[in-house]
Amino acid sequence: MRAVVTRVSQASVTIDGQVTGEIGQGFLVLLGIAPTDTPAQAERLADKVCGLRVFEDEQGKMNRNLESVGGALLVVSQFTLYADVKSRRPGFTGAARPETARPLYEHFMESCRARGFPVAHGSFGADMAVFSVNDGPVTLWMDTDFL
Repeated sequence: MRAVVTRVSQASVTIDGQVTGEIGQGFLVLLGIAPTDTPAQAERLADKVCGLRVFEDEQGKMNRNLESVGGALLVVSQFTLYADVKSRRPGFTGAARPETARPLYEHFMESCRARGFPVAHGSFGADMAVFSVNDGPVTLWMDTDFL
């Protein structure tokens, strides 16, 4: 499971001209799922993301977490995180098929909610316009194979 986590001051996702999810301060999470990923990996990744200490404290140090700033998450499915880019035309066989990926995407979001965080989201598999105001910018790449 892979995630690109961006600290944002606001973010939203729009589908067919309608805003379907939006947050203020928090994390925009682009989430990719591999065919071999498991619910346990989704929970481990949720724990890591929700516990990240990347918000500045009074001394300007990245020392505060999502809970301490009252933040939320906007989670967007992103199968292209598993793209094979050896050629100019990416291949996506490294990404899980929808019947595998959707339940794990939902499980990741539910794991974040279970930790007490508001979670907004797009629509799995939809063509989405994602808007974000990056704060910092602070962007982290996470892969459960390396956590």
